[in-house]
Amino acid sequence: MRLTAEVWVSAYLARLRQIAVPAFVVKRGDATAGAVLVKMNTLDGQACCYQRSFDLMTGERRWVVLIEGDEATVDQSVDKQCSFDADLWVIEVEDRAGRHLLDEPGLAD
Repeated sequence: MRLTAEVWVSAYLARLRQIAVPAFVVKRGDATAGAVLVKMNTLDGQACCYQRSFDLMTGERRWVVLIEGDEATVDQSVDKQCSFDADLWVIEVEDRAGRHLLDEPGLAD
């Protein structure tokens, strides 16, 4: 059984709060099955956007970079993705050290 998008987002935000990393829901998607994008803002004009990827050969889920570079370019890409997918969630994480926790156990699900 997979977690709903809303439950995963709530758990993710709670984990970030535990280490005092600010994160915000920028766009709320479908509560049950919406995909999630995580924008990592390092507060220096640069950003990176991650999306969850599913490997058909292994069945593994992992986070991959959708786009990275200057924040304005990343924002344009995120806006474009939102125009294609009304169910999409967008989470913005703000941390100068680039801590997003997406490589932590349990967050790939």
